[in-house]
Amino acid sequence: MLSANISLDQKSIARLATKGLSLPRLKEQLEYELDLTLELWKAQGLSLRKFQGYYYFDTKFISIEDAEFCIVDIETNGSKIEKHQIIEIAAVKVKNGRIIDRFESLVHATEINPHITEITGISVQDTQDAPSLDEVLHQFRPFLGNSIFVAHDVKFDYGFISQSMQKIGLEPLLNRSLCSLALAERTIVSYRYALSYLNESLHLNPNAQHHRAMSDVLTTYGLFLLSLENLNRNEIKTVEDLIKFSKEAPRLKRPKFDPLMKRDEDEEKEEN
Repeated sequence: MLSANISLDQKSIARLATKGLSLPRLKEQLEYELDLTLELWKAQGLSLRKFQGYYYFDTKFISIEDAEFCIVDIETNGSKIEKHQIIEIAAVKVKNGRIIDRFESLVHATEINPHITEITGISVQDTQDAPSLDEVLHQFRPFLGNSIFVAHDVKFDYGFISQSMQKIGLEPLLNRSLCSLALAERTIVSYRYALSYLNESLHLNPNAQHHRAMSDVLTTYGLFLLSLENLNRNEIKTVEDLIKFSKEAPRLKRPKFDPLMKRDEDEEKEEN
C-alpha cells in the first residue's frame, strides 16, 4: 500500500499555509510524483490548491463559515500507544456554527485498568459487545474526511488516533488541526483552561459527564463557538487565519485568583 506522509521541511509546510510553495520546491521533497502524492494526501485528509503558480493548503482559501470542523474526543485505557488503545471515540461535524453530523462508539477492549474505569465509568463489560478498533476506525476515517480536526489539547487525540490507524493498517492522519485549548487561551479570560473547569465557569454543557467522549465533545463544541464569537472577524477570516491565531496570538492574562473559589465562598456565606 502506498503511503505519503508529509515529508516536507517545516519551512515548506509554513509556506503552504501562508505565501505558497513553488512547484520545484514542492516536487524536490516528494517521494512520489506530484499528482499521485496529492491524491494520497487527499485520501488522508489534506488537500492542496494551486493558485497563481504556487501551492497552498486548501484551508487558506476556505472561510471559517464554509469550513467543516470535526470536534473529536477519545477515551483510552492508558496513554501509551504501544500498549494501550482507544475505548471510546466521539465526534461532531460543525459547519457555520451548527452540528451537521455525529459519530459515537465504544470500542471492544479486553483490559481496562480500574483507575480508568473510575475516571470514565467505562468497564471491560461495557465494551464486550462493542465493535473492534479496526471496525470503528474504518468507519471514523470517512466520517472525518478532510475536515479540520479539533480537540481540547489536540496533540494527544490527533496523535493517538493517527497512530492507532497505522496499527490497523490505515494511513496516518494529515488533516489540518486546531487546538480548542490554545484558541480559548487567546479568546477567553479564565483562571484555568481544563475542559471541566471551563464548563463549570462558562456553563458550556449543562449535561456534562466529564471523561465521556460525546459529553466532552459537546462541551468543546460550546467552547469553540464562544471562542469564535470573541474573534476579530475582520482580521481572522479563513481556516488558516484561525490556526495561525491559535498558535501565535498573545495569550490573555489570567486572573490572579480563582473566581470559582470566590463564588463558592460567597454562596457559603449566603447559606449561613
